[in-house]
Amino acid sequence: MSAAFEVEPLGLVPYAEAWEYQKKVHAEVVAGLRKPTLLLLEHPRTITLGRAAKPENLLLSEAQYRAQGIELFSIERGGDVTYHGPGQLVGYPIFPVGRQVRGFLRQLEAVIMAVAKSYGIETYATPGYAGVWVRRAAPVAGWPDLEEKLCAFGVAVKQDVALHGFALNVNTNLDDFNLIVPCGLKDKGVTSLQKILGRMVSMDEVMERVVQAFEQQFPSFNHPPLPSKELA
Repeated sequence: MSAAFEVEPLGLVPYAEAWEYQKKVHAEVVAGLRKPTLLLLEHPRTITLGRAAKPENLLLSEAQYRAQGIELFSIERGGDVTYHGPGQLVGYPIFPVGRQVRGFLRQLEAVIMAVAKSYGIETYATPGYAGVWVRRAAPVAGWPDLEEKLCAFGVAVKQDVALHGFALNVNTNLDDFNLIVPCGLKDKGVTSLQKILGRMVSMDEVMERVVQAFEQQFPSFNHPPLPSKELA
C-alpha cells in the first residue's frame, strides 16, 4: 500500500528559495496536480517572524543580524519569532487539512513526540503553546523544573491546504537562540536531540523516523484539496 503523501528531502536550502518552492508545491496540491507532500530540509541561519511576532522578541537590529550572516523574513504562519539553522530538521507538510487547524497541530506534535520516544526521550505538549517540550530538573532543589522546547510549530492554511510546519532541533547550535526570545516565551528554554542524548544524531536517521511517524499519523486524508478553479 503506497503512502498517502510524497516525501521530498531537499538538503540545505536558503529560506527564500524554500519559501518559493513551498508555495509552488502548495499550488500544485491545491490544484490536484500532485499528492500531499512532506518537504524535509535544513536552512542556513535564519530568523522568521510569524503573524503574532512582537518586535521586542528580536534582541538585535536587522543590520546586526545580517552582519552575523542571519537573514530575517516576515511570513504568514502563526506564532512569534523562530530561529532556523543547520542541524535543525525543518518539515513542511503540505497537506489538505480543511478547517481542522488545531487538530492538525496536535497530529504534528504527536509525530515529533513519537520520534522523541524512539530515542528514549519523554516529551509532552502544552495546551496553548504549540510545541513539543522536555522537562529538566532545576539546578537548585525546590525550584520548579525547567521547560525546554525540542520542536517548534507554526502553520498557515490556504484553500484548505497547510503551509509551513515544524522545526525539530537535532544538532542545532542552541547558542543562536540567545539572539531572540524564542516564540516570545521568556521563561522557557530550548533543547535538541544532541543535547539530551549527549551525542551527534544522524539527520538521515531522524528523517527516516519522522517519515515513519507521519505515515502512522496520516494514513489517509479526509479533506481533499479544493478544485483547481479555486486557485484564481
